[in-house]
Amino acid sequence: MRINAIRTYRRDLALTKPYTIAYQTTSAVENVFVELELKNGLVGLGAANPDPDVVGETPEQTHLNLQSDWTTSLIGRDIRSLHELIDDARSQFPQAPGTLAALDIAIHDAFAQYLGIPVVQFYGRNIRTLPTSVTIGIMNTADTLAEAAAYVQQGFRVLKVKTGVQVDEDIERVVKLRERFGPSLTIRVDANQGYTLTDLHRFLAHTKALNIELIEQPLPVGQENELLILPDDIRCLLAADESLKGPEAAIKLSQQPQPFGIFNIKLMKCGGIRSAIQIASIARPVDIALFWGCNDESRVSITAALHAAFACPNTRYIDLDGSFDLAEDVVSGGFIVEDGYMRPTGGPGLGLTRL
Repeated sequence: MRINAIRTYRRDLALTKPYTIAYQTTSAVENVFVELELKNGLVGLGAANPDPDVVGETPEQTHLNLQSDWTTSLIGRDIRSLHELIDDARSQFPQAPGTLAALDIAIHDAFAQYLGIPVVQFYGRNIRTLPTSVTIGIMNTADTLAEAAAYVQQGFRVLKVKTGVQVDEDIERVVKLRERFGPSLTIRVDANQGYTLTDLHRFLAHTKALNIELIEQPLPVGQENELLILPDDIRCLLAADESLKGPEAAIKLSQQPQPFGIFNIKLMKCGGIRSAIQIASIARPVDIALFWGCNDESRVSITAALHAAFACPNTRYIDLDGSFDLAEDVVSGGFIVEDGYMRPTGGPGLGLTRL
Protein backbone atom coordinates (compact mmCIF):
# COMPACT_ATOMS: atom_id res chain seq x y z
CA MET A 1 0.00 0.00 0.00
CA ARG A 2 1.60 3.22 -1.17
CA ILE A 3 1.81 6.65 0.43
CA ASN A 4 -0.51 8.99 -1.44
CA ALA A 5 0.06 12.34 0.30
CA ILE A 6 2.08 13.96 3.08
CA ARG A 7 0.93 16.96 5.10
CA THR A 8 2.70 18.81 7.91
CA TYR A 9 1.71 21.69 10.19
CA ARG A 10 2.62 23.37 13.46
CA ARG A 11 0.42 24.09 16.44
CA ASP A 12 1.20 26.19 19.51
CA LEU A 13 -0.65 24.24 22.21
CA ALA A 14 -1.44 26.18 25.37
CA LEU A 15 -0.95 24.59 28.78
CA THR A 16 -3.69 24.76 31.38
CA LYS A 17 -1.02 25.86 33.88
CA PRO A 18 2.64 26.89 33.49
CA TYR A 19 5.39 24.94 35.25
CA THR A 20 9.03 25.45 36.21
CA ILE A 21 12.02 23.09 36.00
CA ALA A 22 15.67 23.71 36.82
CA TYR A 23 16.33 25.97 33.84
CA GLN A 24 13.05 27.38 32.48
CA THR A 25 9.36 28.13 32.93
CA THR A 26 6.91 26.92 30.27
CA SER A 27 3.36 28.14 29.58
CA ALA A 28 2.75 26.91 26.00
CA VAL A 29 4.33 24.29 23.77
CA GLU A 30 4.79 24.09 20.04
CA ASN A 31 4.19 20.68 18.45
CA VAL A 32 4.82 19.74 14.84
CA PHE A 33 2.54 17.23 13.12
CA VAL A 34 2.84 15.11 10.01
CA GLU A 35 0.16 13.07 8.26
CA LEU A 36 0.92 10.19 5.87
CA GLU A 37 -2.15 9.39 3.80
CA LEU A 38 -2.23 5.99 2.09
CA LYS A 39 -3.89 5.17 -1.23
CA ASN A 40 -6.76 3.50 0.62
CA GLY A 41 -7.46 6.66 2.64
CA LEU A 42 -5.90 5.58 5.94
CA VAL A 43 -3.89 8.34 7.60
CA GLY A 44 -0.90 7.77 9.84
CA LEU A 45 -0.22 10.54 12.35
CA GLY A 46 3.13 11.62 13.73
CA ALA A 47 4.09 14.46 16.07
CA ALA A 48 7.17 15.99 17.64
CA ASN A 49 8.15 18.51 20.28
CA PRO A 50 11.95 18.28 20.47
CA ASP A 51 13.79 20.09 23.26
CA PRO A 52 16.51 22.21 21.60
CA ASP A 53 18.47 22.41 24.87
CA VAL A 54 18.77 18.62 24.88
CA VAL A 55 18.96 17.56 21.22
CA GLY A 56 19.81 20.78 19.39
CA GLU A 57 16.71 20.75 17.19
CA THR A 58 13.87 23.25 17.37
CA PRO A 59 10.26 22.67 16.33
CA GLU A 60 10.83 25.18 13.53
CA GLN A 61 13.67 23.04 12.17
CA THR A 62 11.51 19.94 12.48
CA HIS A 63 8.76 21.63 10.48
CA LEU A 64 11.19 22.70 7.76
CA ASN A 65 12.59 19.18 7.50
CA LEU A 66 9.10 17.73 7.17
CA GLN A 67 8.41 20.16 4.32
CA SER A 68 11.61 19.26 2.47
CA ASP A 69 11.83 17.73 -0.98
CA TRP A 70 13.19 14.56 0.56
CA THR A 71 10.13 14.12 2.79
CA THR A 72 7.86 14.79 -0.19
CA SER A 73 9.76 12.05 -2.08
CA LEU A 74 8.19 9.49 0.27
CA ILE A 75 4.98 9.85 -1.75
CA GLY A 76 4.59 6.74 -3.85
CA ARG A 77 6.63 4.52 -1.54
CA ASP A 78 5.16 1.38 0.03
CA ILE A 79 4.21 1.66 3.71
CA ARG A 80 4.92 -2.06 4.06
CA SER A 81 8.64 -1.21 3.77
CA LEU A 82 8.49 0.02 7.37
CA HIS A 83 12.14 -0.44 8.34
CA GLU A 84 13.50 0.72 5.00
CA LEU A 85 11.51 3.94 5.22
CA ILE A 86 12.79 4.61 8.75
CA ASP A 87 16.38 3.76 7.81
CA ASP A 88 16.22 6.15 4.86
CA ALA A 89 14.85 8.91 7.09
CA ARG A 90 17.66 8.35 9.59
CA SER A 91 20.24 8.60 6.82
CA GLN A 92 18.70 11.85 5.63
CA PHE A 93 18.24 13.47 9.09
CA PRO A 94 20.92 11.90 11.31
CA GLN A 95 21.05 14.85 13.74
CA ALA A 96 17.33 15.64 13.87
CA PRO A 97 15.60 13.32 16.35
CA GLY A 98 12.41 15.39 16.40
CA THR A 99 12.06 15.06 12.65
CA LEU A 100 12.81 11.34 12.85
CA ALA A 101 10.33 10.86 15.69
CA ALA A 102 7.50 12.53 13.77
CA LEU A 103 8.17 10.47 10.64
CA ASP A 104 8.76 7.23 12.56
CA ILE A 105 5.51 7.60 14.51
CA ALA A 106 3.46 8.42 11.39
CA ILE A 107 4.98 5.47 9.51
CA HIS A 108 4.24 3.10 12.39
CA ASP A 109 0.68 4.39 12.74
CA ALA A 110 -0.06 4.04 9.02
CA PHE A 111 1.64 0.63 8.81
CA ALA A 112 -0.22 -0.85 11.79
CA GLN A 113 -3.53 0.60 10.62
CA TYR A 114 -2.92 -1.09 7.27
CA LEU A 115 -2.39 -4.39 9.15
CA GLY A 116 -5.45 -3.71 11.31
CA ILE A 117 -3.56 -4.12 14.61
CA PRO A 118 -2.21 -1.81 17.33
CA VAL A 119 1.44 -0.80 16.98
CA VAL A 120 2.27 -2.56 20.27
CA GLN A 121 0.88 -5.83 18.90
CA PHE A 122 3.27 -5.66 15.94
CA TYR A 123 6.22 -5.72 18.35
CA GLY A 124 4.56 -8.02 20.89
CA ARG A 125 2.80 -6.68 23.96
CA ASN A 126 4.53 -7.46 27.26
CA ILE A 127 2.89 -4.92 29.60
CA ARG A 128 -0.85 -4.56 30.12
CA THR A 129 -0.98 -1.40 32.24
CA LEU A 130 1.24 0.71 34.51
CA PRO A 131 0.75 3.76 36.72
CA THR A 132 2.14 6.93 35.23
CA SER A 133 3.73 9.58 37.33
CA VAL A 134 2.46 13.13 37.12
CA THR A 135 4.90 16.00 37.38
CA ILE A 136 5.15 18.75 39.95
CA GLY A 137 7.37 21.60 38.79
CA ILE A 138 9.75 23.60 40.95
CA MET A 139 7.67 25.58 43.46
CA ASN A 140 7.58 26.30 47.17
CA THR A 141 6.64 23.63 49.68
CA ALA A 142 3.09 24.83 50.27
CA ASP A 143 2.30 24.87 46.56
CA THR A 144 3.97 21.48 46.14
CA LEU A 145 1.70 19.97 48.79
CA ALA A 146 -1.40 21.62 47.32
CA GLU A 147 -0.65 20.36 43.81
CA ALA A 148 0.13 16.88 45.15
CA ALA A 149 -3.20 16.82 46.99
CA ALA A 150 -5.03 17.73 43.78
CA TYR A 151 -3.33 14.88 41.90
CA VAL A 152 -4.07 12.40 44.67
CA GLN A 153 -7.70 13.49 44.58
CA GLN A 154 -7.73 12.63 40.85
CA GLY A 155 -6.49 9.12 41.60
CA PHE A 156 -2.77 9.46 40.88
CA ARG A 157 -0.42 7.78 43.33
CA VAL A 158 2.95 8.39 41.65
CA LEU A 159 4.45 11.89 41.69
CA LYS A 160 7.59 13.12 39.94
CA VAL A 161 9.01 16.16 41.68
CA LYS A 162 11.20 18.52 39.69
CA THR A 163 14.25 19.67 41.66
CA GLY A 164 17.75 20.96 40.98
CA VAL A 165 17.72 24.68 41.87
CA GLN A 166 18.26 24.69 45.64
CA VAL A 167 19.00 21.36 47.28
CA ASP A 168 17.83 22.25 50.80
CA GLU A 169 14.46 23.38 49.46
CA ASP A 170 14.29 20.17 47.43
CA ILE A 171 14.88 18.14 50.57
CA GLU A 172 12.17 20.03 52.46
CA ARG A 173 9.64 19.47 49.69
CA VAL A 174 10.07 15.71 49.47
CA VAL A 175 10.23 15.34 53.27
CA LYS A 176 6.94 17.20 53.62
CA LEU A 177 5.37 15.16 50.82
CA ARG A 178 6.23 11.94 52.61
CA GLU A 179 4.99 13.29 55.94
CA ARG A 180 1.71 14.46 54.40
CA PHE A 181 0.84 11.47 52.22
CA GLY A 182 2.64 8.58 53.89
CA PRO A 183 3.91 5.40 52.24
CA SER A 184 0.98 5.04 49.82
CA LEU A 185 2.44 7.77 47.60
CA THR A 186 5.33 6.89 45.26
CA ILE A 187 7.82 9.74 44.90
CA ARG A 188 10.22 10.16 41.98
CA VAL A 189 12.68 13.03 41.65
CA ASP A 190 14.00 14.72 38.51
CA ALA A 191 16.97 17.02 39.09
CA ASN A 192 17.32 17.95 35.38
CA GLN A 193 21.15 18.09 35.65
CA GLY A 194 20.84 20.65 38.46
CA TYR A 195 23.04 19.07 41.14
CA THR A 196 26.72 18.91 41.84
CA LEU A 197 28.03 15.69 43.32
CA THR A 198 28.10 17.43 46.72
CA ASP A 199 24.44 18.43 46.29
CA LEU A 200 23.54 14.87 45.38
CA HIS A 201 25.31 13.48 48.45
CA ARG A 202 23.43 15.96 50.62
CA PHE A 203 20.09 15.14 49.01
CA LEU A 204 20.67 11.39 49.40
CA ALA A 205 21.75 11.70 53.03
CA HIS A 206 18.66 13.69 54.04
CA THR A 207 16.13 11.62 52.08
CA LYS A 208 17.51 8.15 52.74
CA ALA A 209 14.50 7.09 54.80
CA LEU A 210 11.87 8.46 52.40
CA ASN A 211 11.86 5.52 49.96
CA ILE A 212 12.31 7.66 46.86
CA GLU A 213 11.76 5.38 43.89
CA LEU A 214 14.29 6.92 41.49
CA ILE A 215 16.27 10.08 40.72
CA GLU A 216 16.56 11.30 37.14
CA GLN A 217 19.75 12.83 35.74
CA PRO A 218 21.17 14.39 38.91
CA LEU A 219 24.45 15.64 37.33
CA PRO A 220 25.08 17.48 34.05
CA VAL A 221 25.76 15.57 30.87
CA GLY A 222 29.46 14.71 30.70
CA GLN A 223 29.80 14.07 34.44
CA GLU A 224 28.42 10.53 34.39
CA ASN A 225 31.68 9.00 35.64
CA GLU A 226 31.43 11.01 38.86
CA LEU A 227 28.48 8.80 39.79
CA LEU A 228 30.70 5.73 39.85
CA ILE A 229 31.90 6.55 43.36
CA LEU A 230 28.36 5.93 44.63
CA PRO A 231 27.47 2.44 45.90
CA ASP A 232 25.59 0.03 43.65
CA ASP A 233 22.36 0.32 45.65
CA ILE A 234 22.29 4.07 44.94
CA ARG A 235 23.31 3.92 41.27
CA CYS A 236 20.57 1.40 40.57
CA LEU A 237 18.05 4.15 41.49
CA LEU A 238 19.56 6.74 39.14
CA ALA A 239 18.01 7.25 35.71
CA ALA A 240 19.90 8.51 32.67
CA ASP A 241 17.86 11.15 30.85
CA GLU A 242 19.74 13.89 29.02
CA SER A 243 22.79 11.60 28.94
CA LEU A 244 20.81 9.03 26.93
CA LYS A 245 20.02 10.38 23.48
CA GLY A 246 20.13 7.21 21.39
CA PRO A 247 21.36 3.63 20.99
CA GLU A 248 25.02 4.71 20.79
CA ALA A 249 24.80 6.36 24.23
CA ALA A 250 22.90 3.32 25.54
CA ILE A 251 25.79 1.05 24.55
CA LYS A 252 28.29 3.28 26.34
CA LEU A 253 26.17 3.63 29.50
CA SER A 254 25.47 -0.09 29.67
CA GLN A 255 29.16 -0.95 30.14
CA GLN A 256 30.34 -1.93 33.61
CA PRO A 257 30.54 -0.17 35.94
CA GLN A 258 27.19 1.38 35.08
CA PRO A 259 26.56 4.95 36.29
CA PHE A 260 22.80 4.46 35.94
CA GLY A 261 20.54 1.52 36.73
CA ILE A 262 17.63 2.99 34.75
CA PHE A 263 17.32 4.36 31.22
CA ASN A 264 14.80 7.15 30.64
CA ILE A 265 13.72 6.75 27.01
CA LYS A 266 12.04 9.63 25.22
CA LEU A 267 11.02 9.40 21.59
CA MET A 268 11.97 13.04 21.12
CA LYS A 269 15.56 12.31 22.16
CA CYS A 270 16.17 9.09 20.27
CA GLY A 271 14.11 9.62 17.11
CA GLY A 272 10.99 7.48 17.44
CA ILE A 273 9.63 4.04 18.24
CA ARG A 274 12.17 1.88 16.47
CA SER A 275 15.19 3.63 17.96
CA ALA A 276 13.55 3.46 21.39
CA ILE A 277 13.11 -0.29 21.07
CA GLN A 278 16.76 -0.58 20.05
CA ILE A 279 17.73 1.18 23.31
CA ALA A 280 15.47 -1.20 25.22
CA SER A 281 17.13 -4.20 23.59
CA ILE A 282 20.57 -2.91 24.64
CA ALA A 283 19.39 -2.41 28.23
CA ARG A 284 17.67 -5.75 28.72
CA PRO A 285 20.63 -8.18 28.83
CA VAL A 286 22.52 -5.95 31.28
CA ASP A 287 19.55 -5.62 33.67
CA ILE A 288 18.93 -1.91 33.16
CA ALA A 289 15.29 -1.02 33.80
CA LEU A 290 13.32 1.23 31.47
CA PHE A 291 11.59 4.46 32.41
CA TRP A 292 9.62 6.06 29.56
CA GLY A 293 9.38 9.83 29.61
CA CYS A 294 8.22 12.70 27.43
CA ASN A 295 8.19 16.42 26.84
CA ASP A 296 4.99 18.46 26.65
CA GLU A 297 3.52 16.57 23.73
CA SER A 298 0.35 15.83 21.83
CA ARG A 299 -1.50 12.60 22.49
CA VAL A 300 -0.05 11.45 19.16
CA SER A 301 3.51 11.04 20.40
CA ILE A 302 2.52 10.19 23.99
CA THR A 303 0.51 7.26 22.67
CA ALA A 304 3.43 6.18 20.49
CA ALA A 305 5.70 6.13 23.55
CA LEU A 306 3.12 4.09 25.47
CA HIS A 307 2.96 1.47 22.70
CA ALA A 308 6.76 1.24 22.60
CA ALA A 309 6.96 0.99 26.39
CA PHE A 310 4.42 -1.81 26.62
CA ALA A 311 6.25 -3.81 23.96
CA CYS A 312 9.38 -4.04 26.16
CA PRO A 313 9.54 -6.57 28.99
CA ASN A 314 12.13 -4.52 30.91
CA THR A 315 9.81 -1.52 31.20
CA ARG A 316 9.32 -0.73 34.88
CA TYR A 317 8.19 2.89 34.99
CA ILE A 318 6.30 5.35 32.82
CA ASP A 319 6.10 9.13 33.07
CA LEU A 320 3.80 9.86 30.16
CA ASP A 321 1.81 12.80 31.47
CA GLY A 322 2.99 15.20 28.75
CA SER A 323 -0.46 15.75 27.25
CA PHE A 324 -2.43 15.92 30.50
CA ASP A 325 -2.02 19.68 30.91
CA LEU A 326 -2.66 20.65 27.31
CA ALA A 327 -5.60 22.98 26.91
CA GLU A 328 -6.00 21.73 23.32
CA ASP A 329 -4.85 18.97 20.98
CA VAL A 330 -5.43 17.80 17.41
CA VAL A 331 -6.55 14.26 18.32
CA SER A 332 -8.48 12.30 20.91
CA GLY A 333 -8.17 8.68 21.98
CA GLY A 334 -4.90 6.78 21.93
CA PHE A 335 -4.84 5.85 25.60
CA ILE A 336 -7.03 5.50 28.66
CA VAL A 337 -6.14 6.67 32.18
CA GLU A 338 -7.98 5.16 35.16
CA ASP A 339 -6.86 5.86 38.74
CA GLY A 340 -3.48 6.89 37.39
CA TYR A 341 -2.98 3.71 35.34
CA MET A 342 -2.43 4.07 31.59
CA ARG A 343 -3.13 1.65 28.78
CA PRO A 344 -3.62 1.89 25.01
CA THR A 345 -7.16 1.87 23.69
CA GLY A 346 -6.52 -1.21 21.53
CA GLY A 347 -7.50 0.43 18.25
CA PRO A 348 -5.51 -0.18 15.07
CA GLY A 349 -2.29 1.79 14.69
CA LEU A 350 -2.13 4.19 17.60
CA GLY A 351 -5.91 4.24 18.04
CA LEU A 352 -6.20 7.99 17.51
CA THR A 353 -9.11 10.07 16.24
CA ARG A 354 -8.43 13.38 14.52
CA LEU A 355 -10.41 16.35 15.81
